[in-house]
Amino acid sequence: MKLQRILSRIYKKKKYYKYILVIPERDIKKAKFKEGDELKSEVKEKEIKIKVWGNI
Repeated sequence: MKLQRILSRIYKKKKYYKYILVIPERDIKKAKFKEGDELKSEVKEKEIKIKVWGNI
């Protein structure tokens, strides 16, 4: 698994980034996530839980 930071835009000389979490396909299948699922996260110190919130 890998976390990537990508420059999203520059506005008034300030850089804004977005982050992409690359999750192995086997983990996606194990969690039964599907393309188009809306996801919700719960954040605690040094931990992020991702759950399916809805389906588009």
